[in-house]
Amino acid sequence: MERMWSRWFAVLSALVIAMPAAPRSRPRYGGTLRVEVRADIETADPPASGRGLPDLAGEFTITRWEAGRRAVYSANEGAAGRPFLDSVEIQLARPFREQAIDLDLGRADVVEFGPNELRRAPAGRKTWTSAPVHIVALVFAARVTDERVREALALSVDRSAIHNVLLQRQGEISGALLPQWLSGYAFLFSTAVDLPKARSLAAGLAPAARVLSLGFDDARLRPIADRVALNARDAGLAVSVGASNADVRLVEARIESADPARALSGVAKALSLGEPAHADSPESLYAFERALLDGYRAVPLFHLPDVYGVGARVKGPPGITSLGEWRFGDLWLEGNRP
Repeated sequence: MERMWSRWFAVLSALVIAMPAAPRSRPRYGGTLRVEVRADIETADPPASGRGLPDLAGEFTITRWEAGRRAVYSANEGAAGRPFLDSVEIQLARPFREQAIDLDLGRADVVEFGPNELRRAPAGRKTWTSAPVHIVALVFAARVTDERVREALALSVDRSAIHNVLLQRQGEISGALLPQWLSGYAFLFSTAVDLPKARSLAAGLAPAARVLSLGFDDARLRPIADRVALNARDAGLAVSVGASNADVRLVEARIESADPARALSGVAKALSLGEPAHADSPESLYAFERALLDGYRAVPLFHLPDVYGVGARVKGPPGITSLGEWRFGDLWLEGNRP
C-alpha cells in the first residue's frame, strides 16, 4: 500500500510540475491610465506633437484638452492592434512632491521622477528609466567675452560630487554635448576639476570680471546651481544664484533623435551654439562637436535619463523607449474587467 501511494504521489507531482503556472496578471482591456507630469502648457489648443507633451499619436487620440490642467487621450480603435487601455489621462503642472504623494496614495499610476527624487521613493518602487537623453550644461551670455572667466568656471565644477550626492548617481558625468551611448566618443571630452589652473585664470582677471550671476531654467536645477556657485568660490570667482538676466545659465536640453548628427544639431540649436556642419563620419562629427565647445561658450556637465515612478496596478512592458518616448499601447491595468 505504501508503495502504491508513493507511485500516485510521484504521478501527481509530475502533473503539477508539467502544468503551466497561472499568470499573476494577463492582458485585459479597459481602464484609464492616470499620468502626472510637470509640464505646464497654457495653449488654447492641444500642443502639436513633440511640443511639451510626449507623443501618443497612432495608439491614442486626444479627446479633451484643458489648458494648463489636463489632457485626455482615448484609444484609437483604428490602430494596428488596439491598445488595452481605454484612455490615458494626463495631469499637467504637477510638482514633484505632489506627484510622489499621489503615486503612494494610488491617485496616479505613472509620475515623473527627477534624479534627486529617487532617494525619496520607497524601496522596491517600480520605475521606467530611459537612456541618458537630457543634457545639463552651463551656457554663457554673449556679453561674457573674456574666455578666461568662462574657462575658470568650467574647470572649477566638481561634477563627481554633484553626481554622487545631488543626482544619486543617475545618468552620466560628461563634458560632451552628445552622450557616450549615442556618439561613442564622449569620453574624449575632459570632465576633470583643475582648481590650480582655475585660480590662475581667475587671478589674471580684473575684480569686476570675477563676479558672475548664475540663473537656471528649471527649479529642479537650483541645487546644482548652488553647488556650482560654491565650487566657483574655491576658484576665486564670486557667483550669485538666481538672477533672471544672468551672465551664465544652467540649462537642460533634450536629445530628440537617435541619429548622432541630427541629435548634435538639435542640441547645438537648443544651447544657442549655432548650426554644426553636416557630418558624414564619426570623425567629422567629433571634430564639429569639439569646435562647438571651443571657447567654453557652453560647458556640458551631465547627461540624465527620463525616470518615471510606476504604480503597482500597471502591467506590461516598460512604457517608454530608450529615447524616453511614450509607448502605452501594450500596457494594461490589473483588476480591470476582462
